[in-house]
Amino acid sequence: MKIATWNVNSIKARLPTVLEVLKSIDCDVVCLQELKCETENFPYMEIEELGYQTAVFGQKTYNGVAILSKTPIEDVLTGLPGNEGDDQSRYVEVLTGGDTPVRVASIYLPNGNPFPGEKFAYKLSWMKFLEERARELLTYEERVVLAGDYNVIPHDEDCWDPAVWKDDALAQPESRAAFQRLQWLGYTEAFASVEGKSHVYTFWDYQRGAWQKDHGIRIDHLLLSPEASDGLVSVSIYKDARGLQKPSDHVPVIGEFSF
Repeated sequence: MKIATWNVNSIKARLPTVLEVLKSIDCDVVCLQELKCETENFPYMEIEELGYQTAVFGQKTYNGVAILSKTPIEDVLTGLPGNEGDDQSRYVEVLTGGDTPVRVASIYLPNGNPFPGEKFAYKLSWMKFLEERARELLTYEERVVLAGDYNVIPHDEDCWDPAVWKDDALAQPESRAAFQRLQWLGYTEAFASVEGKSHVYTFWDYQRGAWQKDHGIRIDHLLLSPEASDGLVSVSIYKDARGLQKPSDHVPVIGEFSF
């Protein structure tokens, strides 16, 4: 099974690119973030023509997450339990995989900028709710993949220049600590466990020639429960997506599993 995460940065604005990439990576499950469209305006027909079922939690103009799966989707959850007052569409979770079930979440974690401020406080609060859900999911003793744009640079070596990012919410010690706590619960960060390479990125800004200069950061992650981690074979980053016409500023991260 191949499971991918990808922040598409507006699925309607970049639909031809999205469809091209989906065909190229040919994954069984794809978690999308930053749809920037309401649930009813999601391009269901075009996505379903590629063989995917969909679970969508959209929002007008901002945010929005979805899960695409080539096997039936069940047990859909939108929003984090306990955080029902949140009006931002940032979390969707499903059970899929058919005969080899896996519970998958698509996560668009708050950016948190400008730091410090209310948006950073919201980021940390949201991460606490995510931590509680992640802890609960471990009690299920299932294959669980928490996939998404975490808006966290785990370590200095995961960005092109730590000095440039030292005042950014994505690199703050509090952000990194919250991300680490998810792993202390028992989750494995897929890329770090298999590849562990420094200065490998999943995001390049549109400004200042970041893509051409390889001035990137790694903020898109797959976190795996022990049951999912046991089946992890490889992790790849599909950089070709960033060089396409009208690309997202993120690229897909793909985990391949033996189940």
